[in-house]
Amino acid sequence: MAGMTTRTSAAEATGPRTSCDDTGERGGVDDRTVRHFAVHHDRVVISVSRGGRGRPLVLCPGLSSTQAGLHELIALLRRDHDVVSFDLRGHGLSSAADRYSFDAFLGDLRAVMAELGRLDLPSAPVLVGYSLGADLAVHHAAEHPDTVAELVLIDGANPVPEPFVTEAELPEFRAMWEDLATRYENERGSVRQMLLTAEEILALNREIDVVRSEILDRYRKVDRPIRMIMSTAMAGDSGEARTRWRNQNWRAGIERLVRECPRLSTSWLDAHHGLVFTHAEEIAQIIRSAHGARCVR
Repeated sequence: MAGMTTRTSAAEATGPRTSCDDTGERGGVDDRTVRHFAVHHDRVVISVSRGGRGRPLVLCPGLSSTQAGLHELIALLRRDHDVVSFDLRGHGLSSAADRYSFDAFLGDLRAVMAELGRLDLPSAPVLVGYSLGADLAVHHAAEHPDTVAELVLIDGANPVPEPFVTEAELPEFRAMWEDLATRYENERGSVRQMLLTAEEILALNREIDVVRSEILDRYRKVDRPIRMIMSTAMAGDSGEARTRWRNQNWRAGIERLVRECPRLSTSWLDAHHGLVFTHAEEIAQIIRSAHGARCVR
């Protein structure tokens, strides 16, 4: 799913805090070599950061995740990558927008990638996407393959057999995302803010179900190495019947994808959907060693 599927604590949702966050350090990383700049498009200002050295890498966040929340993973990747990270519209240090849709977020990624195209990068970057960011990465790579060296997709872009947000479960999901939106009210004006309303989050997740029902066609257009990093318990480990079904549906989607792209490389982590916060070191190590596989038919 684009958003959360379990009731997690605020710390799990945004990642651990550090003294840098508390003092207002941008992105939560005390690195004097990091450069910050803005990309303007679609009446939105996208906040972008670039730091580290080595192979170029772009990190596309997911719904309700920010550069500040992902600071641990970003810092680890900067050890051997020239990392470009950014906040999607309505998140972190990027400005609010009058629309929050899949295409609008895809436009944010396109704008950042276009800006990088004007820089003197030594090679096309590795494009890493988390959750919704993984879906955005696949769509971008399918449309602009020459701008990407390879894809690393973290717990997203999953062609699940069945949609997650059914009509019967709308009240449950609406309540969950109202709770999430309420918690984020305390982050307004900070590097961790998320400005979407519960209804906007709900509408986006329903849209993502549709996007993922058609995403196999996008994968077939990606002639670049692909590695998946997936959680074994995306919906949590409560043991409830519906939670078990959601986790099974998640795994079934990847099994379906592997059948379509048998050379695609997949790593499973014993984690829930917040794996970028709880398993940053493992993810960084997988990315360092990733070579992936092409999905071409």
